[in-house]
Amino acid sequence: MLGKKTKEEEEVRAFLGKGAEFNGKLMFNGSVRIDGDFKGEIYGSGTLVIGEGADLEADIRVDSVMISGEVRGQIEVKKQIRIYSTGKLLGDLNTPLFSVEEGAFFEGTCHMTRKEAEAHDLLLGNLETDEKR
Repeated sequence: MLGKKTKEEEEVRAFLGKGAEFNGKLMFNGSVRIDGDFKGEIYGSGTLVIGEGADLEADIRVDSVMISGEVRGQIEVKKQIRIYSTGKLLGDLNTPLFSVEEGAFFEGTCHMTRKEAEAHDLLLGNLETDEKR
């Protein structure tokens, strides 16, 4: 459909380009792309895109993260994290969905947990399927 954007195609609300450096706290809604250097904290409702060549040293709490650059820090994600082939993540991670492309680098710990409501829905779905058999 023309004119409508899917969640995957969220409009980028902020952009830190190559060669730019930022130290501090970033809070956002929507989608943010970082191609430069960032040090600090990142909080948001939406997607954080870390471009190839980006260098982040940050604690991150967002809905989704897409990593093509380098990230060092603690990451807590509500929906999903993807590390592309050029991506590098050094740190601890909490996420319900984690995907890593061949060639990507991850060093740290990963805790994959589902929210209590999601686990409950999955259990009910399995029970309903078993009852129909």
